[in-house]
Amino acid sequence: MKVLITGVAGFIGSHMAECLHSKGFQVEGIDDFNTYYSSKLKHINAEELKFSGIKIWEGDLTQASLYHKLAKDFDFIIHFAAQPGIAATSSFESYLQKNVVATQRLLQFAKQQTHLKQFINIATSSIYGKFATQSEDAAPAPTSHYGVTKLAAEQLVLAEHRLGNLKACSLRLYSVYGPRERPDKLYTKLMAAGVHDEKFPLFEGSKLHRRSFTYVSDIVDGIFLCIEEHSQTYGEIINLGSPEQRTTEEGILTVEKLLNKPIEIKVLPPRNADQQETVAKINKAKILLGYQPKTSLEIGLQKQLNWYKDLIKKHGRI
Repeated sequence: MKVLITGVAGFIGSHMAECLHSKGFQVEGIDDFNTYYSSKLKHINAEELKFSGIKIWEGDLTQASLYHKLAKDFDFIIHFAAQPGIAATSSFESYLQKNVVATQRLLQFAKQQTHLKQFINIATSSIYGKFATQSEDAAPAPTSHYGVTKLAAEQLVLAEHRLGNLKACSLRLYSVYGPRERPDKLYTKLMAAGVHDEKFPLFEGSKLHRRSFTYVSDIVDGIFLCIEEHSQTYGEIINLGSPEQRTTEEGILTVEKLLNKPIEIKVLPPRNADQQETVAKINKAKILLGYQPKTSLEIGLQKQLNWYKDLIKKHGRI
């Protein structure tokens, strides 16, 4: 089986590539190595993938020239690549181009594949809005440019499925953490503050936010199940995440316990687009895929801390 992964040098995409390669899939990946966060981390990830034999193409999904280089015999396409987050430094144009236009161009390429079994779109709980506590049947209510454009991308994918142009599904992920997590995300930023004795910037009120923190391997397992059971998921939207809900404060206390030291916090003004509460409703994933996340927050954060310490030992501060 041959798989194409977009965003392959990123956090979850790199883990997915390693998983599939270890199971005997022929894996190729695309990444534009943009500078939304340190491209050094993505290049480190990419070198590890290349060393294992995974082919990586560098390019922008919105550019036609990229697709001329690629084969037409992929069995699966897994689309991770996106403009993430809700940073004030990201323009609406960047979300539009990287989340909507890029997805549309990739779909045009996907429709040229000779025997594509499924296009798997990677979406987000941000599509639900400030309170992501519903099943997949709930009406979307995104509150950020990220959520709005990821919803648009999801609908572009599912529209092609409805038209009979390709088989597709969309997976909405919940608060993923673990080794290779982006430097701007909660736990990598928190661990960096603790390890380097710096203040951790925390938006006002967010200590009380409740999240379905989900370890990256539990997400990868769910996506792999989607490949194995692809005929059961055609046209479906499926939540993937831990059903266990924890507060941000609990996460901070867990990292402090693992470091055996307190972390000083610098309170920043609140962000209006932040989600207040998420909890992954995964009944559909359980029924269709037999999906069951199994990694506790404490075990997952210990693994992430081990990775972070090893990263800075080998490569310095990222």
